[in-house]
Amino acid sequence: MPKFREVTQAAMEIADVTERRKMLDGACNGDLELRARVEKFLAAEGAADNFFSDCATAIVESKDEAGYFAGLKDDPSLPGGADIGDPLGSKIGPYKLLQKIGEGGCGVVYMAEQEKPVRRRVALKIIKVGMDTKSVIARFEAERQALALMDHPNISRVLDAGATEAGRPYFVMELVHGVRITEYCDTNRLETSQRLKLLIQVCQAIQHAHQKGVIHRDIKPSNILVTTLDGVPVPKVIDFGIAKAIEEKLTDKTLFTMYGHFIGTPAYMSPEQAQMSGMDVDTRSDIYSLGVLLYELLTGKTPFDQQELVASGIDAMRRTLSDREPHRPSTKLDVLTPTELTMTADRRHVEPSKLRLDLQGDLDWIVMKALEKDRSRRYQTANGLAMDVQRYLDNEPILARPPSRLYRLQKLVRRNKIVFIASAAVVTALVGGIGLATVSWLKERDARQRMVLAEQQKTALQQEAARLESLRQTSEERRKFAEATTFFQKNQLDKADDLLDEIPKYQAGLDAAIMYRQIGDWDAKQGHWAKALNRFGILSVINQATNSQVDLEISLDDMRIGALLADQGELSEYEQFRKVVAGRYADTTNTITAERALRSCLLTKADKAMLQSLAHCEALTVESIESNPNKQAGDTLAWHSYSLALMAYRSGDYRSATNWCGRALKYDRGTLCRDLGVQLIRAMALAQLGNMGEARAELTASRGAVENEASRFYGNVSRWQGFWFDWAVARVLLREASSLIENDYDATH
Repeated sequence: MPKFREVTQAAMEIADVTERRKMLDGACNGDLELRARVEKFLAAEGAADNFFSDCATAIVESKDEAGYFAGLKDDPSLPGGADIGDPLGSKIGPYKLLQKIGEGGCGVVYMAEQEKPVRRRVALKIIKVGMDTKSVIARFEAERQALALMDHPNISRVLDAGATEAGRPYFVMELVHGVRITEYCDTNRLETSQRLKLLIQVCQAIQHAHQKGVIHRDIKPSNILVTTLDGVPVPKVIDFGIAKAIEEKLTDKTLFTMYGHFIGTPAYMSPEQAQMSGMDVDTRSDIYSLGVLLYELLTGKTPFDQQELVASGIDAMRRTLSDREPHRPSTKLDVLTPTELTMTADRRHVEPSKLRLDLQGDLDWIVMKALEKDRSRRYQTANGLAMDVQRYLDNEPILARPPSRLYRLQKLVRRNKIVFIASAAVVTALVGGIGLATVSWLKERDARQRMVLAEQQKTALQQEAARLESLRQTSEERRKFAEATTFFQKNQLDKADDLLDEIPKYQAGLDAAIMYRQIGDWDAKQGHWAKALNRFGILSVINQATNSQVDLEISLDDMRIGALLADQGELSEYEQFRKVVAGRYADTTNTITAERALRSCLLTKADKAMLQSLAHCEALTVESIESNPNKQAGDTLAWHSYSLALMAYRSGDYRSATNWCGRALKYDRGTLCRDLGVQLIRAMALAQLGNMGEARAELTASRGAVENEASRFYGNVSRWQGFWFDWAVARVLLREASSLIENDYDATH
């Protein structure tokens, strides 16, 4: 009986069907009666967990689609068989089912076709008939909510969600065509540097999930697919089926994991995840899994073999993950057979001896820091790991290495500053004294030579002292920034803000962008406009220096900066800023970033060149409205109409501006600051058309809300009230409208 319980518990904790079979082969060791009892128990009790690991996301690998899907449909290893109550060709909501591409004990994933409002193929995931229990729905909702929080190019996106007439919930995802990251790298014989660049993108995706408050908890190659866009490989992180919220529930439904059960895949599982079964697990557990993934990308092997871990039993597995140190990647190659070593090197397009040299040193240090048993000694963020990998690629010193002699010397100088200054003075005095003593008995020529030598030594000492002082200042700035980071993570923004004021020369990187953005928001909400401008100015430099892709977050940064510059009257800086922004979005294909570019660049009068540079964004925004005949996503289309009204006004087309204003105000659930901005644009357009009575009425109706209500809503980000920078834009428009309409009224009366 103890053997049956141990094997059954271990099997229930392994979600992957193939891995579970391998574990049972080793654990039962030919005992057919034990194997039959375990499999019978699993069939009755363990199906639910398979759903979330086997079909959490639609996967279409790079094979012949018809053959691949046919194989899935008839595969007897899939629980539940092919008949799940959703015949192909039928519809679930607006989606027509085409092919079944994945199935677990409690659910199924289809490739489906959507025809309206856009025609596209998607992945639709739905709970199977009869499996809609409270626990299954809770886990289904948790995965859907986790994915819905994400908005990153390297994470599969949720497109829609709903429920059938029978009450079975479903959600619709991006259909990912790709293969697991390790298979893609090996098939294409990617070099080590190319593999590291893919890993950096994966780290940035996991960092995005962490920022949204979600821990993945099951990072492994099969959950990272690589697809190609215009010939460029793009990794996609999938399967958030066992994700955990950091600070709050992903769903209001009860979701409980039994104490003592594994959550994750053993070979990629952090020591604390194995010990605590998901309790007390934070984002650093994902850092460990990223380290395992990096290890496998470099060596072709995981630090600990999956089959050996499973076959050893639960307690032995936990001891291995908690106590046993893995080989360094470079020494892992030494335990491979000659055939394995040759194959591993060939897949990386390098000679075996060269591969070992590539891994020795920096890459060994980076991997082993990510795999630290003590999570406090790992990289603290996914971006921290990504940045160290990028430093390696750029031939810069990495942070994972132990302190160098120079670093220790710098610390020694800081601790004994007075002693070092005194010593330098003594050395200088001795050199000068020797020079004076030798003058008396050396020939004039020799005396001059010694004096020159003494001067050179003095200069060298001064230069060395200056260099050490520079290192000390840099180290002090980094220390203060680390303290500011700690305050920021504890949500003590006022203390972090004060520390940032003390380190104006700090050369920030990717890990600082989040801090500067949120503290800049905080400063703006407090009315600290100069500070907010400083924070967003640094953030703008970071976005440019790191070659960040144009995305939704950066477009929001542009709106923050533009609103601040215009509101504070920094017109020359605003002029330079909007030229950069207009150039950045000149070729964008994203309708949201195009519309935001219009709002960021049109807060003051614009010349012909500026309007021409924004013509592409204007056309894309018009197309987004006209392609939605049913006026779906009304809030988004209202913002688009707002921006088009502003573009028409700046272009001198005042009648078109009033028309766009009318359309913006017709949508339901209007945002207050947006509606006020629309009224102010309409007031200015009416004034330009000569309708001064209506213009003054619109201005009067808007003025009170903008002047009296704006400050109340700076700290609130609800959809109705708007962001703080939307209110700053409203204040800019109010000043312009007041100047235009009231000056004209004074001139005529």
